[in-house]
Amino acid sequence: MKQLPILLCVVALGACSNKPPEPIAKAPPVATPFDAMRAEEQRARDVQKTVDKQAEEQRKQIEAQQQ
Repeated sequence: MKQLPILLCVVALGACSNKPPEPIAKAPPVATPFDAMRAEEQRARDVQKTVDKQAEEQRKQIEAQQQ
């Protein structure tokens, strides 16, 4: 019986190795019901940026003509 704890310690220490653990692969992103809505929102932001850019260019052209 006295050898059992020693044996368990030896087995536990033997289970430890010098090898680094294998990297865990990331799971692919899970699709959510909001993905389509987020994509539409991003597309709307992109369109708004384009509209704002064109409006700024038009404003500059009008100012250049007035001078």
